[in-house]
Amino acid sequence: MGLLLDLIRRELRLALRQGSDSLMVVTFFVLTVILFPFGVGPEPGVLERISAGVLWVMALLASMLSLDRLFQTDYEDGSLDLLVASPVPLFLLVLGKVTAHWLTTGLPLIVAAPLLAVLLQMSPDGFLILIAAMALGTPVLSLIGSVGAALVLGARRGGVLLSLLVLPLYVPVLIFGVSAVDAAVQGFETGAQIKILGAFLLAAGALCPLATAAALRQATE
Repeated sequence: MGLLLDLIRRELRLALRQGSDSLMVVTFFVLTVILFPFGVGPEPGVLERISAGVLWVMALLASMLSLDRLFQTDYEDGSLDLLVASPVPLFLLVLGKVTAHWLTTGLPLIVAAPLLAVLLQMSPDGFLILIAAMALGTPVLSLIGSVGAALVLGARRGGVLLSLLVLPLYVPVLIFGVSAVDAAVQGFETGAQIKILGAFLLAAGALCPLATAAALRQATE
């Protein structure tokens, strides 16, 4: 655990030095959500009906913006070769990078989401479930995205290829995230959706670091 915390601190320091990535993600999320009332009109009923879907789709797309840089810098400067050859388990390195990625991109999205939900006329009944669902779902996006980021290392037009790889895998998280918020707004139980998102997180947390580590070893050979 101490080693993992040290890795997370290291990645956070590196991320803060390159703060433009986090700012880009949050700015994209905020601006695209703000554009929707201009596009579909200011009718409160329409905005409330689409609010959950808009927030989740924009959060999903925003989280992808910095994925292609997750390992790219280490790959280009050669430090990835040293990290792979080090005695530190590679899946711990991956877990540290993914955690730092979520803290600098996913967490700001969770903070901004309720404020943008007000703009989209979402019922206050959905706010807590929106936060809970995104707290479970956005780490899954980072974990799945790390696998794609490792697979496209060194590829031309890696960002486009990364999108094609991870977007289909994001769909279940999107479906149950939106379903949880819609159920809360309509007064239905949300326990099933939240449990499924939690199961996604547990499965991704167990499998994705190992798959990413294998892809990184392949990329450095």
